[in-house]
Amino acid sequence: MNTLRGSAVIRSATLTLQPTPPVLCANNRLRLFSGTANVPLAQEIARYLGMDLGPMIHKHFADGEIYIQIQESIRGCDVYLIQPSCRPVNDHLMELLIMIDACRRASARQITAVIPYYGYARADRKTAGRESITAKLVANLITEAGANRVLAMDLHSAQIQGYFDIPFDHVYGSPVILDYLASKNLSDIVVVSPDVGGVARARAFAKKLDDAPLAIIDKRRQAHNVAEVLNVIGDVAGKTAVLVDDMIDTGGTITEGARLLRKEGARQVYACATHAVFSPPAIERLSSGVFEEVIVTNTIPVREEHNFEQLTVLSVANVLGETIWRIHEDSSVSSMFH
Repeated sequence: MNTLRGSAVIRSATLTLQPTPPVLCANNRLRLFSGTANVPLAQEIARYLGMDLGPMIHKHFADGEIYIQIQESIRGCDVYLIQPSCRPVNDHLMELLIMIDACRRASARQITAVIPYYGYARADRKTAGRESITAKLVANLITEAGANRVLAMDLHSAQIQGYFDIPFDHVYGSPVILDYLASKNLSDIVVVSPDVGGVARARAFAKKLDDAPLAIIDKRRQAHNVAEVLNVIGDVAGKTAVLVDDMIDTGGTITEGARLLRKEGARQVYACATHAVFSPPAIERLSSGVFEEVIVTNTIPVREEHNFEQLTVLSVANVLGETIWRIHEDSSVSSMFH
C-alpha cells in the first residue's frame, strides 16, 4: 500500500488482499475503464488486478460539452467504470453518466459504476421545506443512464444504498486506516466521533481497535459548513484521541473538535477520514498544529498544493480491486470486512 506523507512517498504495512489466480487479464470478458476524476487510483486498481485500463477518447467541445468514445469492443463484456464524483462535481458526474451510456449503447453485458467518492450524498433527506434530496436524484440518474450495479466506498449515509433499485456494494476504507494505525503502536487510544451522527461509524472503528473506548463531541450546526462545538462526552484526558469521520470538507468540524479535545486534556490527536474533499480553508485549518497526523485515503486525488507536513494519504486500490474481482467472480464482498 503506497502512503503519501506530505510530499514524500513512504511505505506502510500492506493490507493483505491478493486476487485468486488466474489473473484477470486472462479473462477477456472483463473491462476496466477510468474517467478523468482519479486516473492514478484507477491505474493502481488495474495493476492490482493484473490488467490494463481500456482505451477511451475523452474530450470537451468548445462550449464545455463532454464527448466520450470507447476505443475497443465491449460487446458482451462486464465493464467497470471508475469515477469518483469529486471536484468539479458536476463535470465528473456528467462524465460518468456519459461513460455509462456509451457502454450501454456498445452492448456491454453488465455495467458497474465504481464510485470511490459518492458526491451529493449530504442531502440524503429533507430537513426543511422545499429541499431537494440530491442523493436520491443522483441515484436515479446513474440508474437511468444504464448502470446495472454500483460499487461505492464509505457513503455519507448508509441509507443511500436504498435509493437504488439495482445491486449496490458498499465497501469501507477503514481496514486500510486501521492497518496503518496498528503499525504506529499507539497507546491509550480513545476513538472520538466528531458529531452524534457519526457514532455508529466511530463505534465500529473502535471495536476493531481492540474495543477502544468511545467519546462523542456534542455540536450544534448553525449552517452548512459552519459548526459550533460545545463539549466532549467521554473521558479523553491523557489519551491518544483518534477522530473518525467519512470526509473532511472545509475541516471546520474536525479542527474545532481537535481543539476541544486538547482543552479536555488529550495527549495526542489524530484525524482519520476516507474522503479528502479539502475545500478552502481546510488546509490552513488542518495544518495549524492541532493534529499529530491527518490520515486520509486516495478516493479523491490530493493535489500537490494540498500537501502539508501532517498529511498521510493511504491507497484503497487493493480494497476496490479485490471487490471488483469478487463481484466478477460472484464471491462474497462482505466477508472481506469480517
